[in-house]
Order: sequence, then structure tokens, then C-alpha cells
Amino acid sequence: MRTSPSLRRKLISAAAVSAALLSVGTASVAVAQDTPAQQAAVPAALTEAAPGVQAERLIVGYKSGAAEATSNKAAEADAAAKDADFQRRLGTGAALVDLGADPSKAEVADAVAEFKADPQVAYVVPDRLNKPQADPNDTEYAKQWDLYESTAGMNVPGAWPTSTGSGVTVAVIDTGYVTHSDLAANIVGGYDFISDTAVSVDGDGRDSNPADPGDYYAANECGSGIPASSSSWHGTHVAGTIAAVTNNGKGVAGIAYGAKISPVRVLGKCGGYDSDIIDAITWASGGTVSGVPANTNVAKVINMSLGGDGACTSATQTAINNAVGRGTTVVVAAGNDNENVSGHSPGNCNNIISVAATNRSGAKASYSNYGSLVDISAPGGQTSTGTANGILSTLNSGASTPSSESYAYYQGTSMATPHIAGLVALVKSANPSLTPAQIETAIKNNARPLPGACSGGCGAGLADAAKTVAAVSGGGTTTGTTFSSSTAVAIPDNGSAIESSLAVSGRSGNAPSALQVGVDITHTYRGDLVIGLVAPDGTVYSLKAASSSDSADNVNTTYTVNASSETANGTWKLRVQDTASQDTGTLNGWKLTF
Repeated sequence: MRTSPSLRRKLISAAAVSAALLSVGTASVAVAQDTPAQQAAVPAALTEAAPGVQAERLIVGYKSGAAEATSNKAAEADAAAKDADFQRRLGTGAALVDLGADPSKAEVADAVAEFKADPQVAYVVPDRLNKPQADPNDTEYAKQWDLYESTAGMNVPGAWPTSTGSGVTVAVIDTGYVTHSDLAANIVGGYDFISDTAVSVDGDGRDSNPADPGDYYAANECGSGIPASSSSWHGTHVAGTIAAVTNNGKGVAGIAYGAKISPVRVLGKCGGYDSDIIDAITWASGGTVSGVPANTNVAKVINMSLGGDGACTSATQTAINNAVGRGTTVVVAAGNDNENVSGHSPGNCNNIISVAATNRSGAKASYSNYGSLVDISAPGGQTSTGTANGILSTLNSGASTPSSESYAYYQGTSMATPHIAGLVALVKSANPSLTPAQIETAIKNNARPLPGACSGGCGAGLADAAKTVAAVSGGGTTTGTTFSSSTAVAIPDNGSAIESSLAVSGRSGNAPSALQVGVDITHTYRGDLVIGLVAPDGTVYSLKAASSSDSADNVNTTYTVNASSETANGTWKLRVQDTASQDTGTLNGWKLTF
């Protein structure tokens, strides 16, 4: 029995709510279709007021014509029959019902299932807790446009209430790690795989110490005509983007600040060899490497912000395939040559997420590689338009050997790649059961079109952390059932909106909170287009706004819509309008995946 609603409710302070939202991971809930009302049949999104906080009230919408839709007395009787307490009528006509103080997860799930099974109920959702969207208190956070800016940021803060990457280890296969107080708490054991002492600089070969001694070199030391270079502290910069300690009153915020970093050193003076990188991939993902102790911090994500010229070799591809087979997602930089990634390894390997870089306006960064093998784009910065337009992260001030810790702006696909590795950690933490292939698909399906131009191919678009995490975190009863239309509809130039209809039938209950809307439009200036999804009751969900800066062609992407308040069955419509002259297009088709 649930606690009587008449008992005094426990109040939750704003501080406690904030702490709960920041520290509690989202539970993974299996959703069975057409099962009796029971806890396992109800997703966490319908039972929680906030991640980890059980709902104490439900908002119940009754179907038109039901007595409960207009009569408070009828709604009160219905709530009582379901062991709840009618509180009041909301402005929308929905009923607010109380479940009592501190109901258990099972009790909330039972109540939700009971309302959902009632044929007179159109929807039932938790009365969710909201909180002020305060920024992290890290002193340099305001400079991290790549995380939060609406134009070309990756919408990371919107993912944090659901996932911070807790429980996930990310292996940064790079130059190693130089001690930094804004990272130290999130560093776990790694390994130094550099076997050649001329490259390692640290005076020895492979060992368990992945400390970065510096990768500086003199003029001509790495090849004739190659000028001298100071130490890059590259691996530390990459690691900070992924998992710098956050809300610690200093420095920068990490994308997956609840995750751990395992530094795996493969790059030293003048670079690093495939043989060392192959062993590092193997070891980081839990494989066995002769002469190297077993890895006690197996990574579910590998970040490789590195690359060279040529095809992906069978040797490297085998290591990647084996890592993915062990359940590790491999994220790789596309490269900085402004060339097709097809000629640059390992960004051209199979079974990876290949990442291109965008600038602060959301266009392809001038240096970034491109091509059909690119999977996704992420902020990589472009300092040629201003230092602050780069990516700010953890570093060291030493020109050759380590000195004092610092922060600096870098640019490159090396900086874009940890944005995606951090997102993978958020996704894996939110839904640990996902495979690398499913994670890649989720990131691509929930990307948004690049705000700026990309010539040559920049993958599925600009990654969106909040949308991706919401889509995988159990927010709806998704089944993978697809309804599609392949009827082409011409889009008039600067004219009225056109609509294409889809009849959905055979579904029970409401649409999911992660309804996938696949859109295929041919149009020579997609910034002119406004796209919306029209639900059976006429509610319009905005998918894409017009943008005068988006000069790229075509819209071929998948949007995610929280349609959990909509009845699934009925006629859905895709509405498209061209809002400016001189360009025409065609809606080739679209689909809904429930």
C-alpha cells in the first residue's frame, strides 16, 4: 500500500535536488510491450520527478468525452479507485493526482501502469521537478563556447542532468599525461607503450608510467626542413576536454566529468609507431599484450586524436575490430589536411567514429579533413579568427619539460574528437547495454544540420549531446517500428507550406519520448527551410528553423521528438515551408520510427 496522501510530505531543498540531478545516474529500465501492469513495463521517464527521484504526483490527461475530463468529482473518484488523491484541475484540463509521501519505485510504476491501462486516459506523466539551469562554477567555463553556445556548441549542459559519464573509463591514446589539478581526480592507471627510447624521451621503453615528459624537438630532428617545436602536452589537452573535474571552482568543465581517463602513451618525439598504437588499442579495450600486465581499467571508449597518411592497414583494422568486439567504441580524428579522409589513417578505418572539426560559426573548420568516411562533426575551433575561437582545455606551461599547469586554446580535429569521445561516455553511462554500433547510430541520428557550410562531407551533422542522451536514456517505449512515406512532394519557392501525411495504426498508448523523425529533402539552400512535425491532435513540433547562414544543400537527417504526450495512432504530418526565394526543392520522403 502507498503511504496515505494525508501524511505530511517530505520537502526537498533546492540544494538537495541539484545534488541529486548532478550525481545520480539514470537507471536502465527494460520496457516490455503489451504486458500486464508491473514495474518492469514502465520506463523511468514516467516514474521519476528527476533522475533518481521518484515522482510523488502524476499529471493525468483524460480523453475528450470522458467524464473525468470535465468533472472534478469523476476525476476524484477515478484517482481514489487507483489509490491516489485528486489534487486539482490544471489549466490544460488535465488532473493532478497525488501518490503520497515517498512512494517506492514499484508503487509509482504500478500507479502509472494503472492509469495507462485505463481506456479513458489519453496520457499520464510524472509531475517533474525542475531546477535553475545554473552554469558550472568552473572559472573558465564562460570561454567554453564549444559546450553551450546555441549556434555551434554541442548542447552539452542539457545532457548533464541525465548523465555525466559516471562508471565509464575513456582511454586517451596520445602523448600521455602531465599532472594537472583540474584533471587529477579523474585519472586512473594507464600505460606507456612507446618501445623506442629515441621516441619515448623518458629514457626507457614500455612501462606502467604514462607520464608525458614532453615531445619537443629541434629543427630538422624529425626530418629535413621541419622546424623546431615546443612540447605540445597534447594528451593532457584532449583529456581535459573529455573529463576535466567540474564544479570545483576552477579551470574548465569536462564533457563527461563523471568519467575516468586512462592515459595510454604512444606518441613521443616526432610521433609514434603503428605497432605501439595497435598494442595500446588492444590493451586499453581489455585485450592481452605480451609482456604487459592485464589492464585493470578497461576502457569502453578509446580516443585517438592522431593520424598519418595512407590507407588503413589490415594490422590497425584488426586491432580496432577486436576492440569493438570487446564492446569498446573507438573515436578517431579525421585529420587536419583539408583533404579527403580516405587518404588518412586511422580516420579512414572501418568500425570507428571518424570526426571532422567545425568552427565557432558551425562551418567546417578550414583545416579539417572531410569525405564520405566522416561520421560526425564536433567543435574543433579555429584560432585564425581569434584565439578565443579555439578549444580551451588543460595544459602545461613548459616549453620542453613539465613546468606549471596551465590552460590554453588549441584547434584541430584532435580537439573535435574528444568532444565525441566525451559524448560516447555520457551515452554509455546513460545506457550501459548499448553496443558501439548502437552508440554511433544514436549520435548520428540525433545530430543537427551544420549551422555553416561544409564542402565534401562532414558526416551526419553537428553532434548534439542533450538530444543523444535523451534518446538513449529510456525516456519512451520505443520498439523500432517504422512507418514511412516515399511520395515525393514539390516544395514551392518562397511559398506556402506543404504537408505529407502518414497513417499510424496498430500501436497502443502514446508515442515515445524519443520518436525518430527521418527526413529526406533535396533543396539547394536548406537554410530557407522550416520543418515541423504535426501530431494527430494538431500539435506542431519544430524540427528545423530557417537560417540565413546555412547555405548547404539538402536535409537528410533524423530528428528526435519527445512525443510522449501524443496518442501514437492517427495521422501524422510533416510540414515543410520554403521561406525565401530563388531556390526550390522536393520532399522525397520521410518516416517515423516508434
